[in-house]
Amino acid sequence: MTRTTTRFAYATRLNGFKADAAKAWPGRNRITALDLIERAATVPGLSAVDFNFPDHLEGTSPGEIRAKLDGLGINLNGFAMRYYSDPGFKKGALAHPDRAIRAKALDLTLRGMDALAEAGGDLMTLWLGQDGFDYSFQADYLRLWDQTAEALRVIAAHNPSIDVSIEYKPNEPRAFSLLPDAGTTLLMVADVGAPNLGVTLDFAHVLYADEMPAYAAALIHRRSRLLGVHLNDGYAKRDDGLVAGSVHVIQTLELLYTLEKLGYAKAIYFDTFPDAVGLDPVAECAANISAVEGMCRVLDRLRGNAALDEAIAAQDAVASQRIIQSALYGGS
Repeated sequence: MTRTTTRFAYATRLNGFKADAAKAWPGRNRITALDLIERAATVPGLSAVDFNFPDHLEGTSPGEIRAKLDGLGINLNGFAMRYYSDPGFKKGALAHPDRAIRAKALDLTLRGMDALAEAGGDLMTLWLGQDGFDYSFQADYLRLWDQTAEALRVIAAHNPSIDVSIEYKPNEPRAFSLLPDAGTTLLMVADVGAPNLGVTLDFAHVLYADEMPAYAAALIHRRSRLLGVHLNDGYAKRDDGLVAGSVHVIQTLELLYTLEKLGYAKAIYFDTFPDAVGLDPVAECAANISAVEGMCRVLDRLRGNAALDEAIAAQDAVASQRIIQSALYGGS
């Protein structure tokens, strides 16, 4: 399959392609991850996909996934661990109070690492949404921290050729996540001390962590490794999963501007939810790509702009906004 030339490698969330399954696969009672790959591959400009483990490997194997991707000309961006399918992890996964359940979560993660390697991938993303707390006097905070750090050391050491990336989020499903923001996550990365451990920035998570996306990316780059960028958008109250740049155009543009300055060369992953509101997932994914490609054309107009560099150096927001507006909307 011929792929469209784009500025970035673009990857996407596969679950969104389950939307309107009866129309996409008439008469089918069971839809597999292999079917979702085929549907995603119809998006012009899409070059990669991620798989959730263990969900997306039910009924298939890493070898079958590799063969399907190769046949479609699609790359494997990586795997993402999902602990929510097991109700035993509601009180935590890597930091569950029961040692046996912690061991179960760790074993599941190591099996995910092995499956990823077998599929030919090298990026495992960890969203530790189950690890956190909900009440005062519920948790021994330092114990939770130490349990998580020790588990991450084991995971990172299991296969040093695979990058392990923490995707932080302020809350949900727990009222307070153990790793809710960039600063706390960087503290954890420093405590673990593994060279193949880094951070994934999710735009909507960053917004409702009350962070500026470009600043978070810069801090991660300074203190660790920025291993993934999940683009989406929202209203900074929850994980809305809207089309990239549909609400926060200038913040998204600044993030892309910063990624270019930092030399970010990995995929842009669209963590958006067309299935939540009944959108056509193929058209929605194409809209994500179109939005980022459009913002990249704006970046072309900003690249090498000495006046913008001077405005930023002087923290002259009025001057910088005029330059950005001109690049976005035309005029002088």
